[in-house]
Amino acid sequence: MGAGSLGVVGVSLLALGAPAIAAPAAAPAPAPATAPGSQTPCAPTAKACVDISAKKAWLTDGHGKIVYGAVPITTGGKGYETPTGTFSVMWKDKDHKSGEYDGAPMNNSVFFAPGDAFHEGSLQRDSAGCVHLSHDASEKFFDYLNVYDQVQIVP
Repeated sequence: MGAGSLGVVGVSLLALGAPAIAAPAAAPAPAPATAPGSQTPCAPTAKACVDISAKKAWLTDGHGKIVYGAVPITTGGKGYETPTGTFSVMWKDKDHKSGEYDGAPMNNSVFFAPGDAFHEGSLQRDSAGCVHLSHDASEKFFDYLNVYDQVQIVP
């Protein structure tokens, strides 16, 4: 019988003149920062996780289980920092060309914030705010992630 049901029983007993029996309140367990067995610093609900300081990214099943990664990444340099926080995939474009940087190719783009995306890019130099992935990793991220999937980026 759940706690809500015990409350109803207690009210019924009071109505009959009997003393109410109160169920001890269990303290709710704090939500884990990561799912058991997860090796990412992100919430279990994040389908894509980025750790800027570790220069790594992962894909998960949305319940904390890693399905791909960790893979090396580069992110935004000074003055072009990659935003941190929790986002949702907004849109995808397999053959995107940058509107900000002279039509630079941004293959396998998965946009999670206006102007910021996962995409194929250099792993040797900082980006202008995007998350650069290798060719193979960018294909995997593009194929796996869907619009509205959760993305989390930690500093």
